[in-house]
Amino acid sequence: MHEPSEADLLGPLDTLYASAGVALPSLEVIPGDAMPEPYRTLLVHARDMTRTLEAHHRASIHLRLISSRTEGPLYFRTVALELDGDDHVVEFGATQVHLERIPEPWRGLIIEGRRPLGAILNSSGIPYHSRPSAFFRTRGDAVIRAALGIPGEPVLYGRRNTLSNEHGLPLAEIIEVLPP
Repeated sequence: MHEPSEADLLGPLDTLYASAGVALPSLEVIPGDAMPEPYRTLLVHARDMTRTLEAHHRASIHLRLISSRTEGPLYFRTVALELDGDDHVVEFGATQVHLERIPEPWRGLIIEGRRPLGAILNSSGIPYHSRPSAFFRTRGDAVIRAALGIPGEPVLYGRRNTLSNEHGLPLAEIIEVLPP
């Protein structure tokens, strides 16, 4: 894994926050093996987070759309992934999707904003690879803490991940932050 630049680490969060006029939270890059459990098991792997979180929580997950916008062929969104049944938040995500690389009807489902990206890709049969480029800790900010439904400023852990198609072209870049 290469040492990520700040732009590598913060994208797409930087674009989403800039459009909202919000200052970025501070993130500290850490090696994956320095991440404490259960975060290491949940984040330090090359699988998609939807399946990982559903297996960990033994429940299906749905998406709560916080914000979204389209900029040419790119679709940006911030989301909270919640457990079906009790709406317990299990992840904050900031995503940039390359819509031109996603065929219909899957593109429309992504923009609709009701299902996690991983669930859509998994059900579509679109081949993809998950490749984390950085792991980090943060205290987040008001936006992330509100999405996760947490008080105070606990230490949070996350990763920056890229989902690529079979040709190595990015389908999506994602910042994924887990609650304490």
